[in-house]
Amino acid sequence: MTTVIVLFNLKPGVSVADYERFARETDLPIVNKLPSVNHFEVLRSTGLLGGGNAPFQYIEILRLKSLEALGNDVSSDTMKRVAAEFRKLADNPQFILTESVGAQQ
Repeated sequence: MTTVIVLFNLKPGVSVADYERFARETDLPIVNKLPSVNHFEVLRSTGLLGGGNAPFQYIEILRLKSLEALGNDVSSDTMKRVAAEFRKLADNPQFILTESVGAQQ
């Protein structure tokens, strides 16, 4: 199973309240209903263990049933709208493809 990790900060001028409203009301409910998605969550970083600020404000974890099917899902008009809104809020998000080292594939 592929997991996509997205690391990002908010663009200058974007408020935490505006982004988190988008995440709760739009991004999370819509993405979690996609057939290709097993589970999607958004995390707000609160700092580094041992002290200091985290390099990213937000982490998204997208556990997929199928990476190939995700390509079909994101081509819908609804997901194009969600992605466009996300791009207005997130500053240079990093999308990292991962797979489990310990799990049997």
